[in-house]
Amino acid sequence: MLLIQEPVGQRQARTESEGHAVYERMLEFTDQLKQRGVLLAVESLVSQDRATRIKVSNGRASVIDGPFAEAKEMIGGFFLLNCATREQAVAIAAECPAAEWATVEVRATGPCYT
Repeated sequence: MLLIQEPVGQRQARTESEGHAVYERMLEFTDQLKQRGVLLAVESLVSQDRATRIKVSNGRASVIDGPFAEAKEMIGGFFLLNCATREQAVAIAAECPAAEWATVEVRATGPCYT
């Protein structure tokens, strides 16, 4: 999985046309991954200021709306890929346009006990 970790507030700092241009580049990258047959899923996430968190304590669920603890980065989206090797995933991450304005973290999927 490629996790796009972008600076908080970066989206608001762009003009509308800059935002559309960045998004178009990401759509082109997505199309390339589809053509290569490695893309399983992709999603862009809205800003964390519109997020909701759920916490269960003593069997009771609480809904927590933002703002949340101060963070320097937020997860802006993800690409779920089917790669044969870690090296292939790292190479694809280096091609991702978001690596120019965000950090692209490469993570393997697997059970949470490892």
